Amino acid sequence: MEQVRSRQILLACASGLLLPFCFPKFDLGLLAWIALIPLHLALDQCSRRRAFWLGWLTGLVGFTGIMAWVVTAMTTYGKVPELVSYAILLLLTTYLGLYVGLYSLAVVWLRELIPRYGIFFAPCFWVALELFRTHLLSGLPWCLLGYSQYRELDLIQVADHTGVYGISYLIILVNVAFAELFLWIMPFFRGCHPVKLPWELLTTAAACMLLSWFYSSAVLSDRDRQSLKTFITVGVVQPNIDQAVKWDASFRDETMRRFDRLTAQLGTNADLVVWPEAATPFILEREKEYQLQLIAWAERAQAPILLGSPALRFYPDRRPYLLNSAYLLGTDGIVLGRYDKQHLVPFGEYIPLKSSLLFFLDKLVEGIGDFEAGPGPTTFSFSPKSWNTQRSSGSRPVKFGVAICYEVIFPDLVRQFAANGAEFLVTITNDGWFGPSSAPAQHFAMVVFRSVENHLAFARAANTGISGFIDPFGQIIDATPIFVEQASYTTIPTRQARTFYSYYGDVFAHACVIICALLCLFGYFRTKEPALTAITPA
Repeated sequence: MEQVRSRQILLACASGLLLPFCFPKFDLGLLAWIALIPLHLALDQCSRRRAFWLGWLTGLVGFTGIMAWVVTAMTTYGKVPELVSYAILLLLTTYLGLYVGLYSLAVVWLRELIPRYGIFFAPCFWVALELFRTHLLSGLPWCLLGYSQYRELDLIQVADHTGVYGISYLIILVNVAFAELFLWIMPFFRGCHPVKLPWELLTTAAACMLLSWFYSSAVLSDRDRQSLKTFITVGVVQPNIDQAVKWDASFRDETMRRFDRLTAQLGTNADLVVWPEAATPFILEREKEYQLQLIAWAERAQAPILLGSPALRFYPDRRPYLLNSAYLLGTDGIVLGRYDKQHLVPFGEYIPLKSSLLFFLDKLVEGIGDFEAGPGPTTFSFSPKSWNTQRSSGSRPVKFGVAICYEVIFPDLVRQFAANGAEFLVTITNDGWFGPSSAPAQHFAMVVFRSVENHLAFARAANTGISGFIDPFGQIIDATPIFVEQASYTTIPTRQARTFYSYYGDVFAHACVIICALLCLFGYFRTKEPALTAITPA
């Protein structure tokens, strides 16, 4: 018995060790299709309680590898003692591991509830739990399983209907199918009569993979005819401002000189110039001298500049607060629009429950006061100068949406910009907090899915990288190295067409939640039947 338990623990740990390799920097996405097989083998003939703890162990090990950059962010830039940083990482991964634990419990429960066929519904539980992780306690959908396939464009186009959750569903379905196949094969080696071949599950997994591949192939083969008639040239500036001096008043002039120099390198080639999140180390609205400089640079570029800057506002009682904002500054000096970040980073831009439970904590982000969330999605519009020569575009303005930093990992938030008429998307961020870890590459990979889900091109400007461009179908057009100064421009398509996902959002994930709820109801009433039978008079 002890030997069996040790084997189960080793299998659970094996799955956990494989998971980080599925994501950047390792980028071994193919591993995702087999990474959870050891866990599923460990769950065979397992109690529900043990299944939960085995799954939790897999999650703990896996997320510790995936989220190891948290320690870098806290020790280097948050000035948190190293021991405390590791404790916080352990606390975070303990929480994230619960989702894998609940999934594992569901797998064993499904096998008991509907022998042979219950396992078909395991992917629904995984997707439901990923959806909960996206929204529960402010949400942390970092490195959902589907993101491991961000380079597999000939498979992931189905995300324009299902979102990234559909790819997670496929990965779990294939892992479950392979695990069941292993469980069918293993009795041969023990000289036993094998159980019946799980051909229904294998056939279902193969059919779903083929359908996804055929659909993706059709979308990609037709992309040149999918309303890609108008284009815009976007320039992105990556200033590589060290986080240690970013908010240092004595470094302010050097910061602006760097932006001046890099923006000048773009010449007049861009229709829109994009600077990163919190590009100005000051509150732009209160610095008239720097405003005049920005107007001059926009005039020189003959293009509006989109830039991140804090905005200062006051409560009715005159207490100050900050907004993490993006401004679109026109060549004539007029602010064409402002978007205030909706989804703030907990413990970075605000402290959850600060007034009641966590009053002793301070933010990891330097700045004055606390940040408040913006009111909702805002789309910008302007008239690109290049459209004067594009017959198909006419003289109308182009609309685009901006996701600031952390917001881009929330699928439903980004798709609201598309639903509101955005024809391309921009994300601005400061990933300097992460240092030379895997986080910048993980963050960039998630943007690919936002492009695929909405079939809109993305431009990304990051303080220290990765900056770049992604086409409407997830193809990475350009990506900069991290921690270099660079300015680049690329022509990307604009689209007015909308995807199913843009209109309706996470219908697929919510359908999985409904299926899980119905199964739970079925299980509840099924367990009641024997009790009712026992008390029914003959």
